[in-house]
Amino acid sequence: MKFFVASVALLFSAAEAFHTAPIGRTSTRTNMIVKGDEKGSEKVAKVFEGKPAENSEFDALVKANFPGAMSNKELETKVVSVLEGKGFKPSNTLLATSLCADELARVLEDDFVKVYGNNFNLGGLSGFPFAGNTGFGAMAAHVPDDGYCLLVHGPHVGITKDGLIGKVERPGIALVDTCCGSAIAASKYLKGITDGGAKITTKLQSFTDFQQGAVQELILPFGKRLGEAENRMKELPYALYDSQDILVRDIINTGKGGIKKGLALLGGIQINTGPDTLDYFHPLRFEYYNEDGEMVEDLLALL
Repeated sequence: MKFFVASVALLFSAAEAFHTAPIGRTSTRTNMIVKGDEKGSEKVAKVFEGKPAENSEFDALVKANFPGAMSNKELETKVVSVLEGKGFKPSNTLLATSLCADELARVLEDDFVKVYGNNFNLGGLSGFPFAGNTGFGAMAAHVPDDGYCLLVHGPHVGITKDGLIGKVERPGIALVDTCCGSAIAASKYLKGITDGGAKITTKLQSFTDFQQGAVQELILPFGKRLGEAENRMKELPYALYDSQDILVRDIINTGKGGIKKGLALLGGIQINTGPDTLDYFHPLRFEYYNEDGEMVEDLLALL
């Protein structure tokens, strides 16, 4: 365990050893490529063409289990509209995400990509920001001059059409699969420790599964909380989010010198559903940081 705590600390301070980008603001003006002038709000309307229609019965089911959740369609429409009012455009905004490696997590990411263009990936298993300080520094250097960054992060959880949390129907697969597999594996690891069933071993975790080992270490403080939860699978993504939120905000604070004109931070829980229904998102943080890296506006109430 000490090995992984040290390894995780090393991961999130990697910028000290690898200066991929300067801490201060840099200019990319000589190589700047200007994207189209179509408004983000206009692009959002096109994103959902051909996607499943909203299902009122399933919508009520999701919101009963996750109060505060909204469909991706509603989320993206509101986020883009709010940020448009602050000067965020497809031509001057870089999307950055810290979401799980699971292909289901790409749905929200791909939708935002269709609005803002390319994505800089900061995340790994369970949505933790494994790119760390170094990744954030590199990302900040890629933001257009006098431009903005929209950073979206969070863990994800599945819900079936029957309301089973922690499972989800996947296209082309008969088995109703776990979601998030990494989070559930970490939860089982933690339960083995808190319930006293974990096996004693002299072996260190394998570096070839480093991210999963890190997820297991980062969830350790939530053993009591998960053990006392009425529904462990429902509480699990919120525990993971609380851990990730600390890391993401620390990374932003460390790299704030690289922020150009401003940064919007959208954090929450992705709620993945089957192929015949829209995905959902429970926003827990939506903030605006100015060019000095100061959080100057809480935008959550606007969603």
